[in-house]
Amino acid sequence: MKMKITKCIFLFALTLVVQTNVQAQLSFGSPQLINAGWQFCPGDNPDDKTVWQTVDLPHDWSVKQPLSPTYASCQGFLPGGIGWYRKDIHIPPAETHDDASRQKVYLYFEGVYNRSEVFVNGKSVGSRPNGYISFAFDISGYIISGGKNEILVRVDHSRDADSRWYTGSGIYRNVWLVTAGPVHIAQWGVQAVPSLNKNRGTLTVSVDIDNFTSGVVNLQVVNELFSADNKLVAKAAAKTGGLRIPSLTMKLPVKNPAVWNLETPNLYTLKTTVLQDGKIIDQTTTTTGFRTFTFDPDTGFGLNGENLKMKGVCLHHDAGALGATVPREVWKRRLQTLKEIGVNAIRTSHNPQAPDLYDLCDELGLLVLNEAYDEWEFPKNKWIAGWNVGTPGHQGTSDIFRDWGEKDLEDMVRRDRNHVSVFAWSIGNEVDYPNDPYSHPVLDGNNDGFTQKMFGGYRPDAPKAERLGDIAGKLVAAVKRYDTSRPVTAGLAGVAMSNETGYPSSLDIHGYNYTESRYVSDHKTYPARVLFGSETRHDLAAWKSVTDNRHVFGQFLWTGIDYLGESGRYPSRGFYSGLVDFAGFIKPRGYFRKALWSEKPVIYLGTYMAWGRGNRGNAQPSMDAWSDWNYSEGQNINVVCYTNAAQVQLYLNGKPVGDRKDHDEKTGIIAWEVPWQAGKLEAAGYDNSGMETARYAIETTKQPYAIKAETVISGEGERVKQVIVRIIDEDGRLVTASDNEITCLVMSRGAQLLGMEAGNNTDMGDYTDNRQRVFRGQMIVYIRTDGKSEVKVQFSSPWLQSDTVILK
Repeated sequence: MKMKITKCIFLFALTLVVQTNVQAQLSFGSPQLINAGWQFCPGDNPDDKTVWQTVDLPHDWSVKQPLSPTYASCQGFLPGGIGWYRKDIHIPPAETHDDASRQKVYLYFEGVYNRSEVFVNGKSVGSRPNGYISFAFDISGYIISGGKNEILVRVDHSRDADSRWYTGSGIYRNVWLVTAGPVHIAQWGVQAVPSLNKNRGTLTVSVDIDNFTSGVVNLQVVNELFSADNKLVAKAAAKTGGLRIPSLTMKLPVKNPAVWNLETPNLYTLKTTVLQDGKIIDQTTTTTGFRTFTFDPDTGFGLNGENLKMKGVCLHHDAGALGATVPREVWKRRLQTLKEIGVNAIRTSHNPQAPDLYDLCDELGLLVLNEAYDEWEFPKNKWIAGWNVGTPGHQGTSDIFRDWGEKDLEDMVRRDRNHVSVFAWSIGNEVDYPNDPYSHPVLDGNNDGFTQKMFGGYRPDAPKAERLGDIAGKLVAAVKRYDTSRPVTAGLAGVAMSNETGYPSSLDIHGYNYTESRYVSDHKTYPARVLFGSETRHDLAAWKSVTDNRHVFGQFLWTGIDYLGESGRYPSRGFYSGLVDFAGFIKPRGYFRKALWSEKPVIYLGTYMAWGRGNRGNAQPSMDAWSDWNYSEGQNINVVCYTNAAQVQLYLNGKPVGDRKDHDEKTGIIAWEVPWQAGKLEAAGYDNSGMETARYAIETTKQPYAIKAETVISGEGERVKQVIVRIIDEDGRLVTASDNEITCLVMSRGAQLLGMEAGNNTDMGDYTDNRQRVFRGQMIVYIRTDGKSEVKVQFSSPWLQSDTVILK
């Protein structure tokens, strides 16, 4: 593995300071974020002090390397490898050493990719091979109280083509140091389950407590529920105790609770306090809310008693130039953009994601299908030279499944079960893909039910598909050990094959991947199944299969946002089917979807060259047409309009182009062929009464003239700033044809350029420096500040007027 190396200071110390403005997800103790000032060693020789470099976490070493066709396409042509992390921390001396007051100390990792092992003062405290699962180690017996303690983490991603999409490498999520007394709430030990009955809500709270003393303890546990305006709305208390303390359950009734829904995602705060002899020994807060989910095989999904079609998207966990280290602020902008399009549900494809994502979905009002696995006991095909090109590799994580599969799934459920946005647990995606690896004699039959490749019919030497039902049964049981309030599902890829096994019958609700053709027939054959499209195409027909069938409760498009990996042939950074690009900008198909899904008036114009007569001239209008109006005299241009208006009138330089056209129910697109003229092309949308509801215009632009930088405002106190940089002409219009290289200069101390992302899938240049070409005239720039002082940032490019922003 080749990496950029810089010499750096090797050792440092950190004095621990209590921070009350942060909260880990462990549900106990006093957490401290310890992301700053780690040392990183690329490669597997930590004794070589010359190669260590200073980094802050989260850190993804893969995305900081050059793209190269020598690496695997499944990883976006980026490397893996092995790396070490080091940090020295100073733990204050213990005040006493008796059993009843001895301090407990834990390290909590939100995610390390992958096959990590943690050492404290030279001794291994544990390992965790899964790269997506959050985990904690009790390091109390390894630390030097009152002295310096060395933390070392070895990360082994040497199986660098072990996933079908980009994973990243390293400690790519937050790390916390958690201190607690010897009696404290257990890890993820608070569970809050809401219920609603007319105008009355009940929060059922279960609390698990660990006792690390050698004696019996007597405790009181108090649960208090606060509304969004910090008013106490319910309180319950109970006594418990013993050497092994039993789980304690309380019910908190609330009259007329403010319900959580997609429009008004009302949240409450549960404060759980543990007292011993009247003294608080532990305390934690849990975000919760009141809502109900219902699933019916005939009527689909209901939220708070009202039927709802899920307008969902699948999401991977990266963000283009940032790789797997995606700040909360970036996720917030992305999710807000998806919600603007009309998206109301997220599928975490195909692994647990960072805690920030779930917190934001709670806050913004987005439903979440939380998924655990893409493969079980056998590896899937991993494409090396391009998606579905050549001979695949078979690295993966199936070797850890037997020992860790149920444990990892349980930990996902325990960590995320209090998120009101999570409506279901998924135990797998396309693990039943025909002959990848499981096979069944039904594959020698007709193709009914299969919309993906079968790879040559039944293979007697392949793993038997009947295994799927056995494994699914164990995984479902693992989920239900820790949460019975939600259904368990999976994304079925080979439905006809799986129907011959016990796999579907193990599930509570059933996700069909690209198998709309069986929505009606399987509803008749299996009338108790609750069906939805767990992964679907973007075309109108796939959505009509949802709207035309009451029993199908929604779809999840592949995909919501472009992602690294699963790339085509080089040059290609990733998969480009998203509604939103790497930079978080809405693509044309995002506007097409917005016209289908949004409740607000929508209108958009896109154009492309007309092919003229012949087969191409009869093609269906494109959902991928960009808003351009720079062509040449004599050219005929296809103009398409994505809208939810009943009628549209097209204007060219103020003059009507033909008559008003009705919305096309077959394609969802209104289309014209127009001889090009420079100027302004405009569309006006009208409702059935003839009232104008929306208007959209595109114009012919001049040459690039200047840079225009604008800061995204998405919330106070955010330390990662997002600056949109655009190339404009002398009239202030976006020049979509421009690809100028922008140089970003951060002119203030205490700030760091994190990345520059333009959304161009074929730009295989350097994403680690301060220069990047715009794509279609724009990019997003990510800058981390210290949150204390103003930061001046300048953007420049040869022959263009520069621009400067002040980040506050």
